[in-house]
Formats: sequence, C-alpha cells, structure tokens
Amino acid sequence: MITEPTATDASRPSEQTKAKSSGAVNQSEDESGNENRQKNVRRRRRAHDTSENVTRKSARAASSGVGRAGGGGRGNTRRHVEAVTLFEVVTMGRSAMQVVIDDWIEAYATDRDSSLLDLISFFIQCSGCKGVVTAEMCQSREDGDLMSKMVEELDEAASLRYKKFLAFPWILTVTWPMDTDGVVEYPLVQSGPYGRWFHSEFCDFVSVLVAQYQQHGVILDGYLMNTLISLLTELSNSYIRAFRHTCTLAAVKLLSSLAAVALSLSVGTENSQKLYKVQKTKMTRQKGTAQLERIQKKITELQEKRTEIESMMDVIFKGVFLKRYRDALPEIRSLCVEELGLWMKLDSSAFLNDPYLKYMGWTMYDKIPDVRLKCVLGLQCLYGNPLLLAKLDLFTSRFKDRMISMTLDKDNEVAVQSMKLLLLISKTSDDVLSADDYQQLLRFVYSSQRPLAAAAGELLYSRLLNSDTQDDLNEEEEAHELPTSARLKALLRFHQESELHTHVVYLVDSLWDCGGALLKDWATLTSILLQDPSSHGPGLTLAEQAVLVEILVASVRQASEGPVVVGRSGAKKVMSAREKKVQIDDSTKFTQHLLPVLPKLLSKFVQFSSYPDVVASLMKIPQFFLPECPEAENTQAVSSLVAEMGNVLDVHSDPAVLEAAARTYLSLCGDEATWSSTARDARDALVQTWVERLTVLLGDSLKVEENCFAADGEKTRDILAALKKLRAFHNCHDLSGWSLFELLSPLLSVESSLGGAPPEVLLEVLQCLSYFMLWSLNTSGETLTSREKAVAQRLQLRLFCERSHHCLSHCDHIVRHQAFLGVCDVLTAHSFQLHVWDPTSFGPLAYTPSPRLQRALSSFVCLHVFVGPDCDSQSRVSENSGVEKLEDLHRRRNLLAAFCKLVVHGVLEMSVAAEVFMYYVKYYNDFGDIIKETMYRARRTDKIESTRTLVLCLQQLFVRLKREQESGGGRAQPGVQTFTSIKELARRFALTFGDLVKFRECVVVIHRSGVEFVFQEFSQTPETPTPLYLSYLTILSEFSSKLLKPDKKTVFCYLQKLTAEHVTDLREERWQPLIYYRASLLAAAEGEDAASFVSSGRKPQPPNRSPFSKQKLDGSKLPCPFSPADSKGSKGHRSKFSPSRQERTTTDVDPFSVPLDPPAGKLNTEGSVLSTNHEVDDETVEIEL
Repeated sequence: MITEPTATDASRPSEQTKAKSSGAVNQSEDESGNENRQKNVRRRRRAHDTSENVTRKSARAASSGVGRAGGGGRGNTRRHVEAVTLFEVVTMGRSAMQVVIDDWIEAYATDRDSSLLDLISFFIQCSGCKGVVTAEMCQSREDGDLMSKMVEELDEAASLRYKKFLAFPWILTVTWPMDTDGVVEYPLVQSGPYGRWFHSEFCDFVSVLVAQYQQHGVILDGYLMNTLISLLTELSNSYIRAFRHTCTLAAVKLLSSLAAVALSLSVGTENSQKLYKVQKTKMTRQKGTAQLERIQKKITELQEKRTEIESMMDVIFKGVFLKRYRDALPEIRSLCVEELGLWMKLDSSAFLNDPYLKYMGWTMYDKIPDVRLKCVLGLQCLYGNPLLLAKLDLFTSRFKDRMISMTLDKDNEVAVQSMKLLLLISKTSDDVLSADDYQQLLRFVYSSQRPLAAAAGELLYSRLLNSDTQDDLNEEEEAHELPTSARLKALLRFHQESELHTHVVYLVDSLWDCGGALLKDWATLTSILLQDPSSHGPGLTLAEQAVLVEILVASVRQASEGPVVVGRSGAKKVMSAREKKVQIDDSTKFTQHLLPVLPKLLSKFVQFSSYPDVVASLMKIPQFFLPECPEAENTQAVSSLVAEMGNVLDVHSDPAVLEAAARTYLSLCGDEATWSSTARDARDALVQTWVERLTVLLGDSLKVEENCFAADGEKTRDILAALKKLRAFHNCHDLSGWSLFELLSPLLSVESSLGGAPPEVLLEVLQCLSYFMLWSLNTSGETLTSREKAVAQRLQLRLFCERSHHCLSHCDHIVRHQAFLGVCDVLTAHSFQLHVWDPTSFGPLAYTPSPRLQRALSSFVCLHVFVGPDCDSQSRVSENSGVEKLEDLHRRRNLLAAFCKLVVHGVLEMSVAAEVFMYYVKYYNDFGDIIKETMYRARRTDKIESTRTLVLCLQQLFVRLKREQESGGGRAQPGVQTFTSIKELARRFALTFGDLVKFRECVVVIHRSGVEFVFQEFSQTPETPTPLYLSYLTILSEFSSKLLKPDKKTVFCYLQKLTAEHVTDLREERWQPLIYYRASLLAAAEGEDAASFVSSGRKPQPPNRSPFSKQKLDGSKLPCPFSPADSKGSKGHRSKFSPSRQERTTTDVDPFSVPLDPPAGKLNTEGSVLSTNHEVDDETVEIEL
C-alpha cells in the first residue's frame, strides 16, 4: 500500500532537480518494522453489510485516502471505524464497491495525489505482487533521461526483481522477491472457483469505478484518467505475466466502461438535438433565445465530453489492444478479442468499421481454440443485430471462406458455434452463401457430434423445410397435408441427393430439435404411404417410400427412446421431468395411431419382395408401443396386427425380417404388456407350424439308417427357411418345449463325405442347437427338478460337444467357425451356471471337456486365428477389398475371444493359454488387447498358475527355436531375429508385473523355473561343457528388474548352488549368457543395466579409470559379481590398490571362476554375496574393496 508523503519526507532536501522523493512502502506482510507502517496502522476486516460501509463514509472522507487510518488527529477522531483497502473491497460485492469508491472519490477531492497512489497500489496488489513500491515525482514528460529510467531488470545477488515504469506524474518502482515470479498463481489464474470469482469481481470493480467517476464528474478532470491509463498501459507491456494479464484485463474493461459512457453521451446528445429542434419550432414567433442557447451549450458540452472519451479510448486501444491481441498468452488474446466484440456492439459508430473488424478476422486463424471461440461468439452478437448488417458486408465477403472452414474445426465447440454463426448469416442475408456453400454445410447433419449435427439440421430446416407458403384450400386437412407432403418430399430429395449416409436415423436426430412437429406428424406420414398414386398425382416411387418408412420408424424410435443414437456423442443423457412427460405423451400418440394402421402398411409392403428392409423396418415399430396406452385394450387391433405379422413371416425368410419379428414378439409377449396373452398364443402357433413342417421335411430327407441326407433343391430351400425362422426366434424366445435338440441333432452325425447336409443347413442347425443348450442352462434353476433331468442335460451337453467337435474338421470354413463358437459359448455358459448355482436345489452337473476336444480347440485357434501372410486364408483375403479384410479380422477376433473366455472361466487348463500368449508381440496390433486382458483375468484367478503359463510359453518358444537350429546343424546365437522376438516377448511379459510387492512371488517363480530349466538336468561332460539351454538365461534376465533386493540375493544364491557342481570358466565366450544373467541380478541394485555392468567387470581398465579405484576414492561400495574364491583372494588387497596388484590378482585368481568344491566355511566368513547370514543387510548385496 502506498501512503501519502509525510512531513519529514516533504522537508527533506531534494538531491535532484526535476524529481522529488514521495515515499516507499513495503506491501509484504513480513516487513512489520517499516517506518510508514508504524505510522499508518492498517487493520483489515471484511464488511458484513452495506450499512457498515455507509457508517465509515465520513471517517474515510476525513482521511486523505481510502483504506488509511491516518496518523495524528485524523486517526484519533474515529478510532471505532475499521478501514478497508481497495483490494479488500473487491471481496464485498457490487453494493459495497459503490460506497467505498464514493468515499475514495471524496478523499480524492481532498488529496488527489495520495488517493491516486492508493488506486495504483490496488492494481499492483491485484496482480499478486507483494513487494515494495517507490514513487518519484516527475515534473515534465520532456525529460531526456526519462525513458532510460524505464527498466525491468533483476538483481541476482539480492534475489530481487525491479520494475520501473511511468505513471505520470510519477515514476514508480516495484521491487519484489525474484522467486515469486516463478509462482504463476496470481489471483486471475488461481485454480478452483476463487479464480473465476475474482475475475468477475475485478471486472465489476472497474465498471463501477468508471460509473462513479462519471457520476461525480471527475472522469474528465485531466489528471485521474490520464494517470490511470498511463499506469495500465505501462504494466500491460511488462514481460511479467501477472502484471501483463491483470492490467490488460483492467485496461480493456476500462475501455468497455468508457464505451458505455460514450454511448450514454451520444444518446444525451441526440435527445438534446431533438429538444433543440422542438424548442426552435415553438419559439419561432418569440423573441427569446436564451433557452435555445442553453440547449445548444449543453449539446456542445456533450460533444466535447464524447470527444475526450473517444480520445481516451483511442489511447487505450493503441497502447494496450494493438500490442496484446497478439500476446503469447492465450488468455490475454482471448479477453482482447472478447472485449473487441463488446465494443463493436456497444458503440458501433466508433468501432464497427473495417479498421477494427480486421482484427476479428485475423483472430479467427488463432491456433488456440478458446480464442477462436470468443471471436465467433462476438461475431454472433454482431450478425444477430439487423441494424449492424450493413457495416459487415465487406467483412463477410472477405472472411466467408474462413467461417465456413471453421465448421471443420478440431474443437467441437468452435465448430458448433461457427455453424450457428453461418445460420444467422443465412437467415439475415439470402445471397451471402452460395449453393455450393449450402451443399457443404448441410452435410454436417450426418456428423458424429450431435450439437454440430443439430445446428446443421436447423440450417437444413430453415433452408429447405420451413415453407410458410400455403395455398388456400377448402378442406383444412388438405391444407395441412399439402405443405407437409411438400416438405417431406424435399427432405427425401435431400437425403437421396446427398449420398453420404444410408442411415436415416441420423438425419431424423439432427432435425428433431427444430423440426419435431414435422417428424411427429405420424398421421400425414402414414396417409402418404397408404395413398393410391392414381388419385393424388404420380405419388412416391418405391425408393422414396422406403426412405419415408425409415423416417417413420426413426421418428417413432426418437419419440420413444430420446436422442441416443449409436455412434453419435454429445447428446443429453439425463432427461428432465418435462422431457419425460413429453416422451410419454408422444409414445401414447403414436401407439394410438399406429396400432390400427400398421397392419395396413404391412399388407401393402409385404408384396414388395425386393424391399425386405422396408418390411423389417415396419416390423420394428411395435417394439416402441406403450403398453399402458388405452388403445392397448383393443384386442381386435392387436389380433389384426399379430395376424398380419404372421402373414409376413409366411412370405419372407430374410434375416433382417426374421430378427425384427422375433424382437417384436419378445416385446409384445412381455409380462407387463396388456396384449401379452394374445401375442404368446400367436407366437406359439407360428412355432408349432414351423416345427411340424420341419419334422415332415426331415423325415423325408434324412435317412438315419443309411447315414445320408437326401433332399432335392426345393425341399432343401424349405428346410433352410424353416430352420432360419426357428433359429431367429430361438435366439429371443425359449423354445425348449418343442424338443428341437432331438429333432436337429441327427443332422450333425451325417458324414459330409457320404452325402451330408449342405453347409447352409448345418450352419442353421449348429446355431439352433447352441441356442437350445444356452436356454437349457439358463433355465436350469426352473427346469431341473430331479437328478434324472440333470443327467439328461449333461448327456445333451456332451452330445452337442461331440457333434460340434466333429464339425470342426468340416470342409466349409463357415461351418467350422460356427461349431467352434457354439462349443465355446455353451461351455462358458455351463461354467457360469456352476458358479452361480444354488446348492440347495438341483442344478447342472459338472462336465469337463475331453482332452481330445481341448487339443482340438487349441489347434483350431492356432490354425484359424494366428495366420501369417503366407497362409492360404490370409493370402485369399489380401486379394479382396479392405472391407473384407476388416470383416475377416473381426471374425478372427471373435474366435480368439471365445477361446480366451474358456481359459478365464476355468473350462480349459490355464496352461493351454501358452499357445495364445506366445503371439502377444507378433500380433499385437490385431489381438494385443484380447491377449493382455486374458493375462490380467487369469492372473486375478490364480497368479501363480498364470505365471507358470508365461514361463511355459517362453520355454516352448525357446525349445522350438533350439530344435529348428539343431536340425540345420547350427547353434543358437543371441541376436538372431527369432531369439530377439522371444526376448522382446519376455520384456513385454515383465512389463505386466507393475506392483513389485504384489507380484513378488510370481517373479521369483519365473526366475526359479528358468534357472532349473537351464541347469536342473545338466550333466557336464567334455562333449557338453555348457547346458543346452544356457542362452535362455539371456531371456530370463528381462525379469531381473522386477525382483526386490532380498529376492535378488536369494535367486543369486540358488544360481550359485546349481552352478557350483560344474566348471564354469567365465572367461570363455560360451558362458556369456550366465555372465549376463548374473550381472542383471547384481547391477540392478546400483541402477545400471546388465550390459554396462558386464563390460565394466570383464574389461581391464587403466588405473585412473578403473571402477574399483574410483569406488576406492569415493569411499563407496560396489556390488560384487565375484565367486566365493575371489572374495578371499581380494581380501588381502583391501588397504591398497595398484595396477601391479590388479594384474597379480587377475593372474592368480579368476574373478569369475567357481571352484568345483568350494570350502564350506567361506559362505559365512568372507563377507561374500553368497552369505546367508541373517545379520547381513537385506537391502544391499555388496562387498567392500
């Protein structure tokens, strides 16, 4: 806080000719011994209401500054008044601001210099600066050395930073600690609600400040505003972010307030001019002109005031905006362009012209989304005012392309607001956007972002569908139907011409907010679909009718479920009570209308066999019916609907129609539906008809005695049609009562080589049987009432698995895939039922797949999922299009996921997954996520067994590599491609062990199994001096970093125990894997990698670079890679170390040799790493040299 100069300071002789010292105050809290703070005691507290501020008014006015309890008599007159500073008043709200600012203005009238210094201190405090402010009086702006004093530097020796700037008539110097500059948490950018709250209150303070200035008439005194503008301009140019950001915000808000003042002056000038004209007309016959002179004088004063205000605004614009709208800080650029739009809206006569508009256009190219967003929002305010459009013509023609391109912005909010801006332009100006522009913009109705699609839908509706023209017709229904029909035809034409998307549901969702009334006119939609083309002109084509049916179904779905479309984000997830009520009302309306009309639509479109999708779409409508609707009690309408649906199923066997019908019957047969009994009877009658027909056909075609399938083409088509219908309904409904298993299972026992069923028939049979088994397992708690039924279910399960196993070797790949998926799904469901089964009741009996079936499933995955580029299936797919490649990949992913579920649920042994895990790296892009999730799930079930599976995977790969190399007569060498891939796989496996403490036992199991794999059955002979699988230790070293320090010592001791019986001359190259593995166990404790540790331990170094001598000089310790023998050999050389001693030690004792029969006493007495004494530190494995 800057105080007024004291008498002592005023009487002090000046040492300068053009400046005099004004005083200094430390604003930091820790400098309590400052002289001025001792004279001016400041006691802070928050005002609780406005009345307290009113009470303080006279006290603060008597003192010469706001927030100063002045010394002497002034401070003692009202000791009960506790003052606040201008910075503290920001926290008190707008009403308190007005009172305190009024008090400050009264104090300004008494002592303007001291009060103005308080205002300067306020802005410095708002910047988060708590330092010392020193002021010097400057008598003239023409001082030649003045600009040389404007510096911003730091004193590293004193750890202080200085900022000296001109706020005429003062030269202010701010000094604060240097480390505070690194703390960016000044009030404007503080996280949480405080930062946003301070921003709002600070802006309110500036606006209230200018408003009170105008009210008290001090805004044009030629001193206050000039000093304030000079202060803000200088601080906004600082390279210190806190000063620059805070004072730029204050400056642009000050300009906004001045623009409001200028606007009020302009309004006053216009009113005075009107009054002048009126008075001049009245006084034409009178001689007196005194009143006219007063009015003219007032007009002149208002114009002069506006000229001065415009001069201030121009100074701020040139001194602050022109420098800061390109600032490196995005927040500063954002607030500059936001305020520029406000200036153009407030004072269009001064700012809404091309010299200012160009900055808005340039800012649209900013690389920060928030800056572009503020620019677009500002332009929306301008284009939304019809009175301002004439001044925007040149800007629109210049930047129209940029505004259109911003609809493709990577930021979704910028793209949405840009579309809304173009919507405003299209509504106000018809000739701005061309046909090509509209064609580009209207495509966004199919966007994946719903806000953008809704904005584009509003543009489409206003451009093509919002037709206000209506012919004068006699009948009201025809007067309503004709415009609706015209708009629907326009919508159909747009969808067909766009050729961008085949799903009408996205178009309906985009138009729902603005054109909901049109899309909810179900009566008009159905009347157009049912009308005879001959009576009302040419009518719609079949393609147009198909699209119109899609629109009808999409509108029904939207009204029933809300704006939740697959693949489109940004929709509102929580509905309000009003929206729920509207949803129920709409569902009631379309249920009452479509329940009696839908049978007519089905009977009309069932004859068009070339458009099965239209029939399938109509069959979906009853899924959205509201069961509580009063029309639901109309049994005649329901019976007519289900009867017509049955007629459709007699004609059509298309998969889409059958699936839609099955789901519709599932919805109609629900327990809460009023029409459920009628729907169930109709469904059972349909299924009974299909089963009886299929029984007759199979009785004529299937020869069980001859083990063959004999049916002509027509009978095969009938069998296939019946199977498709049963399969579709069995997917949604429990058809166990019709004994489909006994009817269809004989088809799988016929050998394909002896005239078996066609692949299409087998595919449907496999799906029907898998659905039958799934329903049987799912309803076990209700149907299994005795042990005999449970045994029968297990026999069916075993028979299904055997028949499906037989189909795994079928010649057709579709049959093979379905048999595999069916077995996996049924076995997974059986395992799940065993886990959730209530022991108090009958349930499914345990069933374990045969080892032969398990091997077949594992082999199937390896042959049909992990196919390389040289395999037949992959080469066949590579010749086809990219869509078929994606479909093939999706099919292979389904096969792998089904197999992995068997492993996760415990159906198969976990060790079977080793065949899958070995492809983790090779097929990471295609199946990495599935394999990784399988590893995590298996580890969650049994972490030890899953770890052994990883070990088995690596060992199998390594053994295969060795056998392949030995068959070619070569030895495995580290670095070959296949070995590198195994090592990379081990590294990926190691990365899955994140928590070292949690998986401590698992990592130890990996190392123990690896060491035993290499040395357990090894017998050293002259022909086999090294273990066959010694190179496996290099792969095993990838897991060394996951060992805890005590476990590293344990593993090292176990390794030494196994290698102690063999002669291991580590100077030979063939023992390099052992060296590498030992180094990985020891070097990890020191933060080194194994390669650097091996190189530092094996290669002799010069004396001045020796790691041993370096450790000796540093007085530290080094992890010892030595054997028990070299511990004793190096014991006598601990006090001194020289090159000669190093050479003699190396010659006498090999540091990596292990004696065949090590002395037993050395393990505990030599301080070796092999010591198992419990007194040794568990966290270090090291030896002192």
